Amino acid sequence: MPRVACRRPIQCIVPPYMVEHMARSADPKLRERAVVDMARSSAVRAVRTFSQQMPALLATASPTGRKHRLVYDARKKDVLPGKLVRAEGDPKTADPCVNEAYDYSGDTFDFFLERFARNSLDDDGMTLISSVHVGEADGRDRFQPMNNAFWDGAQMAYGDGDGEVFQCFTRSLDVVAHELTHGVQAFTSNLAYRGQSGALNEHFADVFGVLVRQWRRKESADEASWLVGAEILVAAKTRRAIRDMEHPGTAYADDPALGSDPQPDHMDRIYTGPADSGGVHLNSGIPNRAFVLCAQSLGGPAWETPGAIWYEALLQLSRTSQFSDMAKLTAQIAGDRFGAATKKAVRAAWKKVGL
Repeated sequence: MPRVACRRPIQCIVPPYMVEHMARSADPKLRERAVVDMARSSAVRAVRTFSQQMPALLATASPTGRKHRLVYDARKKDVLPGKLVRAEGDPKTADPCVNEAYDYSGDTFDFFLERFARNSLDDDGMTLISSVHVGEADGRDRFQPMNNAFWDGAQMAYGDGDGEVFQCFTRSLDVVAHELTHGVQAFTSNLAYRGQSGALNEHFADVFGVLVRQWRRKESADEASWLVGAEILVAAKTRRAIRDMEHPGTAYADDPALGSDPQPDHMDRIYTGPADSGGVHLNSGIPNRAFVLCAQSLGGPAWETPGAIWYEALLQLSRTSQFSDMAKLTAQIAGDRFGAATKKAVRAAWKKVGL
Protein backbone atom coordinates (compact mmCIF):
# COMPACT_ATOMS: atom_id res chain seq x y z
CA MET A 1 0.00 0.00 0.00
CA PRO A 2 1.60 3.32 -1.04
CA ARG A 3 1.86 5.96 1.66
CA VAL A 4 2.60 9.65 1.80
CA ALA A 5 6.09 10.52 2.98
CA CYS A 6 6.40 11.63 6.63
CA ARG A 7 2.89 10.60 7.66
CA ARG A 8 4.55 8.16 10.04
CA PRO A 9 6.73 9.23 12.94
CA ILE A 10 10.15 10.12 11.63
CA GLN A 11 13.64 11.06 12.65
CA CYS A 12 15.12 13.55 10.16
CA ILE A 13 18.80 14.36 9.72
CA VAL A 14 18.21 18.12 9.33
CA PRO A 15 17.20 19.50 12.76
CA PRO A 16 14.24 21.86 13.12
CA TYR A 17 16.33 24.83 14.25
CA MET A 18 18.10 24.79 10.87
CA VAL A 19 14.77 24.82 9.06
CA GLU A 20 13.42 27.58 11.30
CA HIS A 21 16.41 29.78 10.51
CA MET A 22 15.93 29.16 6.78
CA ALA A 23 12.30 30.25 7.19
CA ARG A 24 13.62 33.70 8.14
CA SER A 25 15.91 33.91 5.11
CA ALA A 26 15.91 36.95 2.86
CA ASP A 27 15.79 34.54 -0.09
CA PRO A 28 12.08 33.95 -0.88
CA LYS A 29 12.76 30.50 -2.38
CA LEU A 30 14.59 29.28 0.72
CA ARG A 31 11.94 30.85 2.93
CA GLU A 32 9.06 29.18 1.09
CA ARG A 33 10.76 25.79 1.11
CA ALA A 34 11.47 26.04 4.83
CA VAL A 35 7.83 26.87 5.58
CA VAL A 36 6.81 23.65 3.77
CA ASP A 37 9.38 21.71 5.80
CA MET A 38 8.10 23.19 9.06
CA ALA A 39 4.50 22.32 8.23
CA ARG A 40 5.50 18.74 7.53
CA SER A 41 7.40 18.42 10.80
CA SER A 42 4.46 19.81 12.73
CA ALA A 43 2.06 17.36 11.10
CA VAL A 44 4.09 14.28 12.04
CA ARG A 45 5.12 15.22 15.56
CA ALA A 46 1.85 14.05 17.10
CA VAL A 47 2.18 10.52 15.66
CA ARG A 48 5.87 9.91 16.39
CA THR A 49 5.01 7.71 19.36
CA PHE A 50 3.29 5.05 17.26
CA SER A 51 6.35 3.55 15.61
CA GLN A 52 8.28 3.61 18.90
CA GLN A 53 5.55 1.60 20.59
CA MET A 54 5.14 -0.99 17.83
CA PRO A 55 8.35 -1.14 15.74
CA ALA A 56 7.99 -4.81 14.80
CA LEU A 57 4.75 -4.14 12.95
CA LEU A 58 6.61 -1.91 10.48
CA ALA A 59 9.48 -4.32 9.74
CA THR A 60 9.60 -6.13 6.39
CA ALA A 61 11.31 -9.49 6.77
CA SER A 62 14.11 -10.50 4.43
CA PRO A 63 13.05 -13.41 2.19
CA THR A 64 16.43 -15.05 2.79
CA GLY A 65 16.97 -14.06 6.42
CA ARG A 66 20.16 -12.30 5.32
CA LYS A 67 21.09 -8.92 3.86
CA HIS A 68 18.28 -7.75 1.63
CA ARG A 69 18.10 -4.26 0.11
CA LEU A 70 15.39 -2.66 -2.00
CA VAL A 71 15.81 0.81 -3.51
CA TYR A 72 12.85 2.70 -4.98
CA ASP A 73 12.55 5.89 -7.02
CA ALA A 74 9.85 8.20 -5.64
CA ARG A 75 10.12 10.29 -8.84
CA LYS A 76 10.09 13.60 -6.99
CA LYS A 77 6.72 12.82 -5.36
CA ASP A 78 5.87 12.25 -1.70
CA VAL A 79 4.23 8.81 -2.05
CA LEU A 80 6.44 6.00 -0.76
CA PRO A 81 8.06 3.77 -1.64
CA GLY A 82 7.79 4.54 -5.41
CA LYS A 83 9.06 2.37 -8.29
CA LEU A 84 11.50 -0.44 -7.49
CA VAL A 85 14.74 0.29 -9.35
CA ARG A 86 17.34 -1.91 -7.64
CA ALA A 87 17.01 -5.05 -5.53
CA GLU A 88 19.55 -7.16 -3.67
CA GLY A 89 22.14 -8.52 -6.09
CA ASP A 90 21.14 -6.26 -9.00
CA PRO A 91 23.93 -4.43 -10.87
CA LYS A 92 24.59 -0.72 -10.49
CA THR A 93 22.23 1.69 -12.18
CA ALA A 94 22.98 4.95 -14.01
CA ASP A 95 21.56 6.87 -11.02
CA PRO A 96 24.23 7.66 -8.38
CA CYS A 97 21.58 8.29 -5.71
CA VAL A 98 20.21 4.77 -6.17
CA ASN A 99 23.69 3.26 -5.96
CA GLU A 100 24.64 5.30 -2.88
CA ALA A 101 21.45 4.31 -1.04
CA TYR A 102 22.12 0.66 -1.94
CA ASP A 103 25.84 0.65 -1.10
CA TYR A 104 25.65 2.69 2.10
CA SER A 105 22.74 0.73 3.54
CA GLY A 106 24.81 -2.37 2.81
CA ASP A 107 27.81 -0.89 4.60
CA THR A 108 25.62 -0.19 7.63
CA PHE A 109 24.25 -3.74 7.61
CA ASP A 110 27.79 -5.16 7.32
CA PHE A 111 29.09 -2.98 10.16
CA PHE A 112 26.48 -4.13 12.68
CA LEU A 113 26.83 -7.75 11.57
CA GLU A 114 30.62 -7.83 11.70
CA ARG A 115 31.11 -5.77 14.84
CA PHE A 116 28.15 -6.91 16.96
CA ALA A 117 26.74 -10.01 15.21
CA ARG A 118 23.52 -8.05 14.66
CA ASN A 119 21.43 -9.29 11.73
CA SER A 120 19.99 -6.05 10.35
CA LEU A 121 18.19 -3.34 12.30
CA ASP A 122 15.85 -5.68 14.18
CA ASP A 123 18.48 -8.45 14.59
CA ASP A 124 16.12 -10.69 12.61
CA GLY A 125 17.03 -9.94 9.01
CA MET A 126 14.84 -6.88 8.40
CA THR A 127 14.83 -5.76 4.76
CA LEU A 128 16.50 -2.38 4.24
CA ILE A 129 14.11 -0.31 2.11
CA SER A 130 15.13 3.05 0.65
CA SER A 131 13.36 5.62 -1.51
CA VAL A 132 15.40 8.22 -3.39
CA HIS A 133 14.29 11.42 -5.15
CA VAL A 134 11.55 12.01 -2.60
CA GLY A 135 9.66 15.27 -3.09
CA GLU A 136 7.37 17.33 -0.93
CA ALA A 137 4.14 19.11 -1.77
CA ASP A 138 4.02 22.87 -1.25
CA GLY A 139 0.27 23.14 -0.68
CA ARG A 140 -0.43 24.31 -4.23
CA ASP A 141 -0.26 20.92 -5.95
CA ARG A 142 3.39 21.48 -6.78
CA PHE A 143 6.30 19.29 -5.71
CA GLN A 144 9.85 20.29 -4.90
CA PRO A 145 12.91 18.19 -3.95
CA MET A 146 12.84 17.29 -0.25
CA ASN A 147 15.44 19.06 1.89
CA ASN A 148 15.96 16.12 4.25
CA ALA A 149 16.48 12.42 4.81
CA PHE A 150 14.50 10.42 7.33
CA TRP A 151 13.70 7.04 8.85
CA ASP A 152 9.94 6.55 9.25
CA GLY A 153 9.90 3.28 11.19
CA ALA A 154 9.68 1.15 8.05
CA GLN A 155 12.12 2.59 5.54
CA MET A 156 14.59 5.30 4.56
CA ALA A 157 13.67 8.29 2.40
CA TYR A 158 16.11 10.70 0.76
CA GLY A 159 15.51 14.06 -0.85
CA ASP A 160 17.64 15.65 -3.54
CA GLY A 161 18.07 18.96 -1.71
CA ASP A 162 17.52 22.46 -3.03
CA GLY A 163 20.95 22.80 -4.66
CA GLU A 164 21.62 26.00 -2.72
CA VAL A 165 22.11 24.76 0.84
CA PHE A 166 21.60 21.00 0.57
CA GLN A 167 22.43 18.46 -2.10
CA CYS A 168 21.40 14.83 -2.54
CA PHE A 169 21.11 13.25 0.91
CA THR A 170 22.44 9.86 -0.22
CA ARG A 171 25.91 11.38 -0.71
CA SER A 172 26.91 10.92 2.94
CA LEU A 173 27.57 7.46 4.37
CA ASP A 174 27.31 8.78 7.93
CA VAL A 175 23.87 10.30 7.17
CA VAL A 176 22.61 6.98 5.80
CA ALA A 177 24.05 5.09 8.76
CA HIS A 178 22.72 7.71 11.21
CA GLU A 179 19.16 7.27 9.98
CA LEU A 180 19.37 3.48 9.89
CA THR A 181 20.72 3.52 13.46
CA HIS A 182 17.38 5.06 14.45
CA GLY A 183 15.99 1.74 13.29
CA VAL A 184 18.42 -0.16 15.51
CA GLN A 185 17.44 2.16 18.33
CA ALA A 186 13.75 1.28 17.87
CA PHE A 187 14.48 -2.41 18.43
CA THR A 188 16.78 -1.93 21.43
CA SER A 189 16.42 0.67 24.21
CA ASN A 190 13.90 2.62 22.08
CA LEU A 191 14.67 5.87 23.88
CA ALA A 192 11.69 8.20 24.09
CA TYR A 193 12.13 11.01 21.58
CA ARG A 194 11.97 13.99 23.91
CA GLY A 195 14.35 15.78 26.29
CA GLN A 196 17.51 14.00 27.37
CA SER A 197 16.31 10.53 26.34
CA GLY A 198 15.61 11.91 22.86
CA ALA A 199 19.02 13.59 22.78
CA LEU A 200 20.56 10.20 23.61
CA ASN A 201 18.53 8.73 20.74
CA GLU A 202 20.09 11.29 18.38
CA HIS A 203 23.49 10.80 20.02
CA PHE A 204 23.53 7.07 19.29
CA ALA A 205 22.55 7.76 15.68
CA ASP A 206 25.43 10.23 15.32
CA VAL A 207 27.91 7.91 17.02
CA PHE A 208 27.18 4.84 14.93
CA GLY A 209 26.66 6.88 11.77
CA VAL A 210 30.20 8.21 12.08
CA LEU A 211 31.59 4.85 13.23
CA VAL A 212 30.27 3.13 10.11
CA ARG A 213 32.12 5.69 8.00
CA GLN A 214 35.33 5.39 10.01
CA TRP A 215 35.11 1.58 9.89
CA ARG A 216 34.57 1.62 6.15
CA ARG A 217 37.61 3.90 5.68
CA LYS A 218 39.70 2.13 8.36
CA GLU A 219 40.44 5.39 10.20
CA SER A 220 41.65 5.70 13.79
CA ALA A 221 39.94 7.98 16.29
CA ASP A 222 42.80 10.49 16.08
CA GLU A 223 42.93 10.79 12.29
CA ALA A 224 39.20 10.54 11.53
CA SER A 225 36.74 13.35 10.95
CA TRP A 226 33.96 13.74 13.51
CA LEU A 227 31.72 15.81 11.25
CA VAL A 228 28.16 14.66 10.52
CA GLY A 229 26.65 15.31 7.10
CA ALA A 230 29.52 17.23 5.50
CA GLU A 231 28.78 15.82 2.04
CA ILE A 232 25.13 16.85 1.93
CA LEU A 233 25.86 20.58 2.28
CA VAL A 234 26.61 22.73 -0.73
CA ALA A 235 30.15 23.94 -0.09
CA ALA A 236 30.55 27.37 1.49
CA LYS A 237 33.12 29.01 3.78
CA THR A 238 30.46 29.45 6.48
CA ARG A 239 29.41 25.79 6.71
CA ARG A 240 31.33 22.53 7.25
CA ALA A 241 28.65 20.04 8.32
CA ILE A 242 25.31 19.67 10.10
CA ARG A 243 27.04 18.79 13.37
CA ASP A 244 30.57 18.54 14.71
CA MET A 245 30.79 15.81 17.33
CA GLU A 246 34.25 16.83 18.51
CA HIS A 247 33.45 20.53 18.81
CA PRO A 248 29.68 20.98 19.10
CA GLY A 249 28.54 24.46 18.16
CA THR A 250 31.13 24.96 15.39
CA ALA A 251 29.70 23.09 12.37
CA TYR A 252 28.56 26.33 10.72
CA ALA A 253 28.82 30.00 11.64
CA ASP A 254 27.28 33.22 10.38
CA ASP A 255 25.86 31.35 7.40
CA PRO A 256 23.33 33.42 5.41
CA ALA A 257 20.88 30.51 5.23
CA LEU A 258 21.61 28.53 8.40
CA GLY A 259 22.89 31.06 10.92
CA SER A 260 25.30 29.66 13.53
CA ASP A 261 25.44 26.22 15.09
CA PRO A 262 23.59 26.39 18.47
CA GLN A 263 24.69 23.03 19.93
CA PRO A 264 26.01 23.16 23.52
CA ASP A 265 29.14 21.19 24.42
CA HIS A 266 28.76 21.11 28.23
CA MET A 267 26.03 20.60 30.79
CA ASP A 268 26.51 24.21 31.92
CA ARG A 269 24.96 25.25 28.58
CA ILE A 270 22.32 22.55 28.16
CA TYR A 271 19.11 23.70 26.45
CA THR A 272 16.03 23.30 28.67
CA GLY A 273 13.28 24.87 26.53
CA PRO A 274 10.45 23.24 24.54
CA ALA A 275 11.85 23.63 21.01
CA ASP A 276 13.35 20.71 19.09
CA SER A 277 11.28 18.28 21.21
CA GLY A 278 13.11 19.50 24.28
CA GLY A 279 16.49 19.80 22.57
CA VAL A 280 16.94 16.32 21.06
CA HIS A 281 19.26 17.55 18.29
CA LEU A 282 20.66 20.46 20.27
CA ASN A 283 21.72 18.63 23.42
CA SER A 284 23.04 15.55 21.61
CA GLY A 285 26.24 17.59 21.27
CA ILE A 286 27.03 17.01 24.95
CA PRO A 287 27.21 13.18 24.87
CA ASN A 288 28.69 13.39 21.34
CA ARG A 289 31.68 15.27 22.70
CA ALA A 290 32.02 12.81 25.56
CA PHE A 291 32.22 9.91 23.10
CA VAL A 292 34.87 11.63 20.98
CA LEU A 293 36.97 12.47 24.06
CA CYS A 294 36.71 8.87 25.22
CA ALA A 295 37.64 7.48 21.79
CA GLN A 296 40.63 9.80 21.43
CA SER A 297 41.83 9.01 24.94
CA LEU A 298 41.72 5.27 24.30
CA GLY A 299 43.21 5.59 20.82
CA GLY A 300 42.97 3.22 17.89
CA PRO A 301 39.76 2.54 15.97
CA ALA A 302 36.79 4.09 17.73
CA TRP A 303 34.50 1.28 16.58
CA GLU A 304 36.40 -1.23 18.71
CA THR A 305 36.47 -0.55 22.48
CA PRO A 306 34.38 2.68 22.61
CA GLY A 307 31.94 1.35 20.00
CA ALA A 308 31.50 -1.90 21.93
CA ILE A 309 30.81 -0.01 25.18
CA TRP A 310 28.26 2.27 23.53
CA TYR A 311 26.55 -0.61 21.72
CA GLU A 312 26.14 -2.50 24.99
CA ALA A 313 24.70 0.65 26.56
CA LEU A 314 22.27 0.93 23.64
CA LEU A 315 20.96 -2.52 24.57
CA GLN A 316 20.68 -1.83 28.30
CA LEU A 317 19.23 1.69 28.64
CA SER A 318 15.52 2.19 29.32
CA ARG A 319 13.15 4.41 27.34
CA THR A 320 13.44 7.29 29.80
CA SER A 321 17.19 7.15 30.51
CA GLN A 322 18.95 10.47 31.10
CA PHE A 323 22.52 11.66 30.45
CA SER A 324 23.55 10.74 34.00
CA ASP A 325 22.27 7.19 33.45
CA MET A 326 24.30 6.94 30.26
CA ALA A 327 27.46 8.18 31.97
CA LYS A 328 27.13 5.68 34.81
CA LEU A 329 26.23 2.77 32.56
CA THR A 330 29.06 3.26 30.07
CA ALA A 331 31.58 3.53 32.90
CA GLN A 332 30.23 0.33 34.43
CA ILE A 333 30.36 -1.54 31.11
CA ALA A 334 33.88 -0.25 30.46
CA GLY A 335 35.13 -1.54 33.80
CA ASP A 336 33.34 -4.89 33.56
CA ARG A 337 34.49 -5.63 30.01
CA PHE A 338 37.78 -3.81 29.56
CA GLY A 339 39.20 -3.02 32.98
CA ALA A 340 39.95 -0.12 35.29
CA ALA A 341 41.97 1.97 32.84
CA THR A 342 39.17 2.02 30.29
CA LYS A 343 36.62 2.82 32.98
CA LYS A 344 38.78 5.76 34.07
CA ALA A 345 38.94 7.08 30.49
CA VAL A 346 35.16 6.86 30.10
CA ARG A 347 34.52 8.62 33.40
CA ALA A 348 37.04 11.35 32.56
CA ALA A 349 35.33 12.00 29.21
CA TRP A 350 31.92 12.44 30.83
CA LYS A 351 33.43 14.68 33.53
CA LYS A 352 34.80 17.02 30.86
CA VAL A 353 31.25 17.68 29.62
CA GLY A 354 29.89 18.20 33.12
CA LEU A 355 28.63 14.72 34.03
